Amino acid sequence: MRILVAMIKHETNTFSPVITDLDRFMAWGGYVGVEAYNAFKGTGMPFAAYIALAEDRGHEVVTPIAAEAMPSGKVAQNAYDFLNGQVLDAVRAGGIDACLLDLHGAMVAETTDDGEGTLLEEIRKIAPDMPIAVTYDLHANLTQKMVENCTCLIGYKTYPHVDMYEVGEQIGRVMLDHLEGKCAPIMAWAAPPVLAQTLRMGHDDQPMKALLDLAKEAEKDPKVLAATVFGGFPLADFREAGASVIVVTDGDQALADHWRDKLQQLLWDSREEFVYRHRPISDAIEEARAIDDGPTILLDHADNVGSGGTADVMTVIDAVLKAGLEDVAVGAVYDPGAVKHLQEAGIGATVTIDLGGKTDMPSIGLKGRPLTLTGTVKVLTDGQWIVRGPMYTGVKVSMGPSALFQVGSMEIVITSQHHEPWDLGVFTSMGIQPEYKKYLLLKSRIHYRAGFGDLAKVHLTLDGDGVTTSDNTLLDFQNVRRPIYPLDRINEA
Repeated sequence: MRILVAMIKHETNTFSPVITDLDRFMAWGGYVGVEAYNAFKGTGMPFAAYIALAEDRGHEVVTPIAAEAMPSGKVAQNAYDFLNGQVLDAVRAGGIDACLLDLHGAMVAETTDDGEGTLLEEIRKIAPDMPIAVTYDLHANLTQKMVENCTCLIGYKTYPHVDMYEVGEQIGRVMLDHLEGKCAPIMAWAAPPVLAQTLRMGHDDQPMKALLDLAKEAEKDPKVLAATVFGGFPLADFREAGASVIVVTDGDQALADHWRDKLQQLLWDSREEFVYRHRPISDAIEEARAIDDGPTILLDHADNVGSGGTADVMTVIDAVLKAGLEDVAVGAVYDPGAVKHLQEAGIGATVTIDLGGKTDMPSIGLKGRPLTLTGTVKVLTDGQWIVRGPMYTGVKVSMGPSALFQVGSMEIVITSQHHEPWDLGVFTSMGIQPEYKKYLLLKSRIHYRAGFGDLAKVHLTLDGDGVTTSDNTLLDFQNVRRPIYPLDRINEA
């Protein structure tokens, strides 16, 4: 058989001003044809799991596209059409027996709010009986189109996402068994009206841990092929955004319905625990100051590029500098202009720059505010390195031309491409040994735990500014279904 294996990933923050065009995909990790195969075979991605499974069973693999962009604003039409077109053209060409797709599940494009659902619908228009299996991110916003236009689907059970390969392997095996007549996947899904917040979705944290444990309990039944709890992505303002659950069984609809109902009831009962509570930055900084045993992790989560942030908001960095915290490493500020200026100055030069604050955020009424800093150019690199940690293992990533800028005892990694610090490489590629720093200031939410979680005993959230805020009062939701919790305080006890 000929199996189509493709990857298209984007988590769309509709409040983000960051443009998501084709260049953004191709610069961070976009490959076509055999280059896609070579770039991701043997990595820790679902794409790689699909290839290994199919080839192990003697099938031919076709890889038209593998592309991902860091989360940002709506996907431009040229990018959406090109990426999906690679898949659709391969299906139109004929000779494809099944599709194994590695998608995200929270893509909003200029031409469709349901990026993945529309792609699947177009595949089915060309090949109505095409068997399709899909792996989604834990933050997928599952839609009716996404469910109706595939044979089976699954999502990660970890956040940070350290089980990507295993989950791809699980649903890939279901699909290949289905092709061999060994199983008949049937699905049951539900999307209770809960707009959960990302900071409350860590797989080791409640309430998500209990939900994931229940999904794993369901999968102990040999007739349950997959059970998934999707936290959803709350910063994609479209009708069907929010949490959901889905269960895949081997031909047993009643069993699928049973576990779906148990999962959705627990999700609904846990809704209050999915709301993050803010506090003043100064309180968190004073708590950090009292800690002697480093490193302590400080999270600038409202400006997390991994959720669509601009990564150039300086609010938290400014507060930490003014508070006088010593021995701080910052990962990372996005400012291509600053990098160019530091390159021109050269290593060892002392310079004054206006760092960050180059991006306005009209969706939250925030103007970019640069921070004028004087410091020393410590390191200059091309920003390319290979992930060695448990998330995106083996994948070559690029921060673009990058610089390490030292201001007093604070070392700031500055990049020319957006990159969330979920691997030690953000620092080690710049010559920093993070385990020896007193403080690590990371523009991240939960993904940082993949690389940094074991380094620190204390992890503190610093509630700064940015389009990845967890403060719903700052976000003007116009399109999400209503009523939905916690935007609407429905059915409270």
